[in-house]
Amino acid sequence: MIYLDSAATTLQKPEGVARASAWAIGHLASPGRGGHRPAMAAADAAFACREAAARLFHVEDPERVVFTFNATHGLNIAIGTLAGPGSRVVVSGYEHNAVTRPLHRLKVDLRVARGPLFDQAAALEGFRRELDRGADLAVCTHVSNVFGFRLPIEGIAALCRERGVPLIVDASQSAGCVPLDFQALGAAFAAMPGHKGLYGPQGTGLLLCGMDPVPLLCGGTGSESKRQSMPDFLPDRLEAGTHNIAGIAGLLEGLRFLERQGVGPIAAHESRLIRRMGEGLEAIHGAEPFLAKDPAVQTGVLSFRLARRDCEEAGELLGSRGFALRAGLHCAPLAHESAGTLDTGTIRASVSAFNTEREIERFLQAVRELS
Repeated sequence: MIYLDSAATTLQKPEGVARASAWAIGHLASPGRGGHRPAMAAADAAFACREAAARLFHVEDPERVVFTFNATHGLNIAIGTLAGPGSRVVVSGYEHNAVTRPLHRLKVDLRVARGPLFDQAAALEGFRRELDRGADLAVCTHVSNVFGFRLPIEGIAALCRERGVPLIVDASQSAGCVPLDFQALGAAFAAMPGHKGLYGPQGTGLLLCGMDPVPLLCGGTGSESKRQSMPDFLPDRLEAGTHNIAGIAGLLEGLRFLERQGVGPIAAHESRLIRRMGEGLEAIHGAEPFLAKDPAVQTGVLSFRLARRDCEEAGELLGSRGFALRAGLHCAPLAHESAGTLDTGTIRASVSAFNTEREIERFLQAVRELS
């Protein structure tokens, strides 16, 4: 099988990730739940993971790196902290349901900063326009999970800082794939999964906290046990219940892999593969790739359609030929609406550090046979 679905999960991971998770199951207990060696070793692993994430994303205090179950969990914490019924919230035209569904549930006044696909200037102007109407919160994906469109998050963050509007960054498709400097952005929160660009296991995630959050869950933390409200300090304030220490141990190895390889070289490798894929699809009659003219605004994600095939059908046919892709709306109807693909959906290919040029050529040959 040729795996081209890393925007969903990086199935191909550094070998150390699985080894660390397996070792943790038999050797690490729960952090903060005892002074014995297995519990203390678990605490050390958890803190090492926070430290590695803090280095990678430029977070000044590792204790402001909070473990979550996934990016959706972190986004719900962040949105629940900053939004409520009637809040004026500005989002990009490329948000995932992990952002829009919590906002709809809260019955906010939702405003979309619309702009054409791959047009960073229009995205920035859209945010400027909507923020100037008055806003209580902005939420923006760093990279579209459907099209790999890299939104101008630095410029959007600057607009928010100038107006005193807190910003939540959905880094689900950017963390580990493109550089992210949390301190420079000055964002309120950034949420990310552990199982995509960070090469960790499923069931892991990180929430970077630039401000004090409101807990989503309440329960035991191993600290201040007499107190019947959640601790007022991080990370305990958000980490109720038993940690996924096996997942955290694996995530630590994923972060160490990124430190060794470098996010920049990985981003360049993924960009080369996507350019080759997109240019190859452009040469195939009936194929319609959504490829940015400027490589700098697209990451390792590419959507496409085939004139003679329904997207779901084409995805299944390519799957039967050994190519792992994802077809449909990708839990992001707003992004498809922005790109004009809401009625058809797209077939999405997404790469990682472990894909090769030979795999891309084999994929292009399979598409030629279907077109």
